[in-house]
Amino acid sequence: MTLPTMPFGDDITTEDILDTLSFFESWEERYKYIIDLGKSLPPMENALKTDERIVRGCQSQVWVASELRDGKLFFAVDSDAFIVKGLLALVMAAYNNKTPAQVIDFDIESYFEALALIKHLSPTRGNGIKAMVHTVQELAKAI
Repeated sequence: MTLPTMPFGDDITTEDILDTLSFFESWEERYKYIIDLGKSLPPMENALKTDERIVRGCQSQVWVASELRDGKLFFAVDSDAFIVKGLLALVMAAYNNKTPAQVIDFDIESYFEALALIKHLSPTRGNGIKAMVHTVQELAKAI
């Protein structure tokens, strides 16, 4: 099964997101933008929403599927919460359509710091986004 193409990591990069977020004055506006990013994720087929693809450590239901094509990792992701889908979009901007080495080497901590995101999330959401990153990095290391 070929995973659907998503704009993150290709058309929408981490730099694009950082640039756009800098225009917003309030975190309420930033949250709306992040939620809108999540709406840009292609739907994940229900057949991919299996127990082995659930991200452990997230407050919401989160699924991550991956495949390697032409030496690059491609993902399908989904969540049952709008804000979490937005957080997944932020993560996908960093990792989708990248080689496993690029995924492993990407400085996600600096990216999150530039977003000033973690301090604006509840502790459970912060742990959840870290669990998402851990899952993606483990998938890259397994290849």
